[in-house]
Amino acid sequence: DAAIAGQGIVYESMQMCGLDGYQTGGTIHIVCNNQVGFTANPDQSRSTLYASDIGKSFDAPIFHVNADHPEEVTRVFELAAEWRARWRTDVIIDLIGYRRHGHNEIDQPFFTQPAMYREISRHPTALQLYSESLLNEGVVGEEDIKSVHGTVQEIFEKAFADADSYKSKDSDWFSQQFNYKNQVTKTYKTGVESDVLSQVTKALTALPEGFELHTQLKRILKAKEKTITEGKNIDWGTAEAMAFGTLLMEGVHVRLSGQDSERGTFSHRHAVLHDQKTGNKYAPLNNITPNQPAKASIISSPLSEFGVLGFELGYSQETENQLVLWEAQFGDFSNGAQVIIDQFLSSMENKWGVQSGLVLLLPHGYQGMGPEHSS
Repeated sequence: DAAIAGQGIVYESMQMCGLDGYQTGGTIHIVCNNQVGFTANPDQSRSTLYASDIGKSFDAPIFHVNADHPEEVTRVFELAAEWRARWRTDVIIDLIGYRRHGHNEIDQPFFTQPAMYREISRHPTALQLYSESLLNEGVVGEEDIKSVHGTVQEIFEKAFADADSYKSKDSDWFSQQFNYKNQVTKTYKTGVESDVLSQVTKALTALPEGFELHTQLKRILKAKEKTITEGKNIDWGTAEAMAFGTLLMEGVHVRLSGQDSERGTFSHRHAVLHDQKTGNKYAPLNNITPNQPAKASIISSPLSEFGVLGFELGYSQETENQLVLWEAQFGDFSNGAQVIIDQFLSSMENKWGVQSGLVLLLPHGYQGMGPEHSS
């Protein structure tokens, strides 16, 4: 409850729920609402009545349910799953319960929530309440409850006893998409045959019939065509497009997202062109040949670094045959995504044996322009 109300990443992530390039068909957000954030009371953690009120920004249905009633909880979870399957939007479940003990084994909650914890200490557990309810309704008998309780307790005790001798295998943790553990980086041949390169470069400057390009862009494409023909003075945007295009022809998908990435912050990419009369879009990289083996997704992202880089990190983990790139609008904008870089991207293989092929583009990050690019 404290996290969904207080962490900006929640809003950044939910903002993507209806955007092309980031939709997941809806996410079910489960708020384990303990009605306390470590030691902070709700009135210290948020300005709204409910922790889940952020969902109102996105018209997400919000279900508030009492965690002491397992059947009501089950009904709400099933309803949320059905809603997502039918409408493909985000859903929030506010599972209102309590934290019986402190934040950890040595924490003393009575220091800061004495009245609340007096109530909790007298309050029966969900197991006790549900058992009583089933007995009163005549659904089960005392022996049934003892039997189920005993079986579950046995499983817990055995797992606890086995924990000391358990040795995990790399395969328990290792990402199923990447199998390169302990492999020294290889040097790959990246050159291509001249006829393939010619095919790609021709597509970069070709337009559909009747497509009305901006006058300035016409000049840019003409200059691009000249540098390609002469094979000299090729700029970054052209070289990048040639690299992407040849990968696509080899069957490797390319996904690049970031702020203003379709055009490029510095007007250097123009991966997606706009018809000046109709507003229709045209992506040259996806029109190299009629049946090219792979496609490029160049996406202008919302104005978010933390959320979008987190999305791309997850995307890269699940897509081995794809070059996944995140582009900072300017090199120092990576500051806004530093948590993802430090806690996940740069350390997750060491921590969890999980790998990623994500590439970060940090334009002008090393050109001596100082810590603030606007200066």
